[in-house]
Amino acid sequence: MNIVFMGTPDFAVPSLETLLTEGYNVVAIVTQPDRPQGRKKVLTPTPVKEAALRHGLPVLQPQRMRSPEAVEALAAYKPDVIVTAAYGQILPKAVLDLPQYGCLNVHGSLLPKYRGGAPIQRSIINGEKETGITLMYMAEGLDTGDMIAKSVVPIQDEDTSGTLFQKLSLAGAALLKEQLPLVIDGRAERIPQNEDESTYARNLTREDERIPWSDSSRAIYNRVRGLVPFAGGFTLWNDEVFKVWEVAKPTDGASTGGNQTPGTVLGFTAQGIEVKTGDGAVILTKVQPAGKKAMDAAEFLRGGVLKKGEVFS
Repeated sequence: MNIVFMGTPDFAVPSLETLLTEGYNVVAIVTQPDRPQGRKKVLTPTPVKEAALRHGLPVLQPQRMRSPEAVEALAAYKPDVIVTAAYGQILPKAVLDLPQYGCLNVHGSLLPKYRGGAPIQRSIINGEKETGITLMYMAEGLDTGDMIAKSVVPIQDEDTSGTLFQKLSLAGAALLKEQLPLVIDGRAERIPQNEDESTYARNLTREDERIPWSDSSRAIYNRVRGLVPFAGGFTLWNDEVFKVWEVAKPTDGASTGGNQTPGTVLGFTAQGIEVKTGDGAVILTKVQPAGKKAMDAAEFLRGGVLKKGEVFS
């Protein structure tokens, strides 16, 4: 049996490694093209490509999976099953129709909630208490195919997108290991999604990273957690970008800041910078002023350049 695996980020690597550990015949890997990264714009392979090369597997990196050339190259491997995990491109019908056992997707949410490209980040930003993995059959719509099975993963208050990505990547690999034999034997379930319950997790934009100080303290805490470690939140200070990488968990009975404008610096604590929010205050504990590296707020405050009463805009 020939399996083609399609994935791009670290999230997908445990699923690939599981297929190999379980002895499946993975004949090829499809991943996104190498991209320039860092200040020096060094062309960098994807984590899935790095894993594939370690195992000596052939790698395809089409710019557009919809192109006839990409479909033809994939078809040459005669896949019986295609497994995807955070590949990053929508598969055309010509690809979906190739394998006799179908195209399976390891999706990072409890479908039909959070279809789309940023389900993990959005689940934290929206204050969800749990998320999970859905193993599903792929269809032409965006994450609309029949579901096979789910695995629930609680979201802890301390989780960031980084920690939740790691938890879900392992849960996805475990669910794939459990369910793939059932798919091959024809015993896997096919559970249609309830369209009335569906929600969409669109990709994050620059505007999503901007901190709305008029929001509640909990909402700001959730937003920053959902953006870490990939982007972080930001505000403006002296008309320059001031990034926020960590906020202390809000506590009951915290300062309310009276009638101060949201975004006002209320003062400084041992933890960091206390800032007025829509319903109280939050404490910024890790920040990054323009042109500087990320640092603990206490280190930043030693410079004495931020004053009580200033307003983040």
